[in-house]
Amino acid sequence: MLQQFYPQVQHSYSYELNKDMHFAAAHFIPHEDAGKCRNVHGHTYFVNITVAGDDLNESGFLVNFQDLKKIVHSRYDHTIMNDQLEDFNENNSDQFPTTEVIARTIWENIDRFLTSLPNKPKCLQVLVRETPTSYVVYRPKVSGK
Repeated sequence: MLQQFYPQVQHSYSYELNKDMHFAAAHFIPHEDAGKCRNVHGHTYFVNITVAGDDLNESGFLVNFQDLKKIVHSRYDHTIMNDQLEDFNENNSDQFPTTEVIARTIWENIDRFLTSLPNKPKCLQVLVRETPTSYVVYRPKVSGK
C-alpha cells in the first residue's frame, strides 16, 4: 500500500482515523475538452479517508475500517465508473467521473453512513490519487458541503 503523508486537516476532535485503500476502475469524461480522457481508460485509484470524532462506539472504534472499505472498494473496484448511475451521469459536468467528483462522491457516501452512527464521527477529507503524480483532496466546507 502507498505509504505517505497526506495533507492535514486542522480540527479539535480527540480522535482522527485515516484509512488507505485502492481500487481498479475505468472511466471516461464525456466532454470534448477532456482530450484523451474522452476514451475509456483505467486507473488504480489510491484513496485516503480522514474521519474524526470525540466519541468511540460500543466496540471501542471511532468507525470500523472495514465499513469504510466496504463503502468504497466494494462499490467501485473493477467497475466502469460511468456505469455507477447513482453516483455519476453524463449529462451534468458536476457528476462526470472526474477525480474531483469521485473524491466528493466518496465523501458524500461516507458522510451518509457516518451520520447514521450513534457516535456521529465526521469525514474531514477524502484524497483520491489517480496517477503517481496527480491527486485531488475534497474537504467539505465547514458550514456544509
